[in-house]
Amino acid sequence: MGDIIVVTSGKGGVGKTTTVANLGAGLALSGKKVALIDADIGLRNLDVVMGLENRIVFDLVDVTEGACRLKQALIKDKRYDNLFLLPAAQTRDKFSISPDQMREICRDLARDFDYVIIDSPAGIERGFTNAIAGAEKAIVVTTPDVSAVRDADRILGLLESSGKTDLKLIINRIRPEMVKRGEMMSIDDVIEILSVDLLGVIPEDEYIIISTNRGEPAVTNPTTLASEAYKNVVRRLTGENVPLLVLAPPKGLWARLKLLIGL
Repeated sequence: MGDIIVVTSGKGGVGKTTTVANLGAGLALSGKKVALIDADIGLRNLDVVMGLENRIVFDLVDVTEGACRLKQALIKDKRYDNLFLLPAAQTRDKFSISPDQMREICRDLARDFDYVIIDSPAGIERGFTNAIAGAEKAIVVTTPDVSAVRDADRILGLLESSGKTDLKLIINRIRPEMVKRGEMMSIDDVIEILSVDLLGVIPEDEYIIISTNRGEPAVTNPTTLASEAYKNVVRRLTGENVPLLVLAPPKGLWARLKLLIGL
């Protein structure tokens, strides 16, 4: 059976869906067979971030209602041999599926895939309950600002109360210069508040916006810091011991040139 992981956050807009897309593509590139589930019914976005929005025929709700088989609803990403997406319904609401139905779908997928990664809607409503129902592990994504960290703390509490014990944290969009000036919470600050194992730190990187608009996960780009950070998160998920990236901007022309050309 494969790992079933939910990626969630308390606050919207912290990069959760982008994280799911990059973890999925990164794991597929490393040879793992991956199924992504968009559990954000009514507000799906993972298909757009993956560049698969024009290939949707069936969705998650169609599967639960028996309108199609599970394998019929899975979209194969032709760029990666082992990556599939189960999209959310766009015109239904979060009560169109129950936690029990979500558990059954996750179990079915885990029989055929190494990783099943669920993109949870932000917040603590029914969509969140559905998304975490079938997951054995959880990754909480937060940005280093007070409101996002406070909401992440709330989500971690709910995950613990639901019996999830394998919890990890990704801190997204960190800006070292702002941390240095005392204008942004540091990695240590966030970890101290949330008291959860750190899976990775993703730096602020304008290439994320470009890659999202193109429908190409940033992890496929070899020359950006965010890409490198996502690759490291993928390696940690598969059990490797990988140190955190040094996120301070390189000094000097040669150092910046090496970063640009990926040396």
